[in-house]
Amino acid sequence: MIYIFDGTYNGLLCCVFECFEKKDTNIRLLAEGQDALQSDMFSASTTIVTDAAKAKRVLTGLQKLVGRPVSMDFFRVFLSEDIKAWTAAFTIMRRLFSGETKILQNYGDDDVLYFTQTLKKVSRERHRMKAFVRFSKSSDGLFFAVIEPDFNVLPLIVDFFKKRYADQQWLIYDLKREYGILYDKLTVSEVNLTSIERQVLTKDAIITLDAEDEHFQNLWKRYYQSTNIEARRNMKLHLQHVPRRYWKYLVEKQ
Repeated sequence: MIYIFDGTYNGLLCCVFECFEKKDTNIRLLAEGQDALQSDMFSASTTIVTDAAKAKRVLTGLQKLVGRPVSMDFFRVFLSEDIKAWTAAFTIMRRLFSGETKILQNYGDDDVLYFTQTLKKVSRERHRMKAFVRFSKSSDGLFFAVIEPDFNVLPLIVDFFKKRYADQQWLIYDLKREYGILYDKLTVSEVNLTSIERQVLTKDAIITLDAEDEHFQNLWKRYYQSTNIEARRNMKLHLQHVPRRYWKYLVEKQ
């Protein structure tokens, strides 16, 4: 049986709910918009309608089984945008609700292993985003930054930046997924920009910056250059910690 869902986390949780309600087995997941060739033409399929109430019941039950912190790992893995990781998370949740309460400690299980490996990748990308986000200040006082992370980690770093820059208005925009998070000193909201507005955020576009922004950027570059010891340069190690794909958004690398 193929479950087709809307590609949201609530949709995934509803898949778990439906498989128990319908007593389906041997389930494959397919998100709406995925290549139809990934589906099996000989298997029956059903569309899972996302229901917030059903999703909440599954999430509440999951939190009771594994605790709130561990239950968040399923959301983090979902943010990998990897259908194989989604399937692993779905399978593990099914097994947990079926009574295998220790399944997450069984690293010899293929699903658990892939789930754990994906969780580490997402957590590493979240950590890098906390370190590599660079803000510029516009003339109207808004601090803005653009990112293109490998995974959809923006929801995982919002709280960090909200606490760190609580007295500033800022926008972090994910160009790859075409949405961002705006903080206005009081609330956090999700924003979607038009194609023209997104171009304004890129480094090649013309944008009116605060008069002191360029000055501070130059100071940061000079500090970075002055602390760099050429004799101890280890580019291989440096690339392990600061992969080249992040350089275009780092002021010190311009």
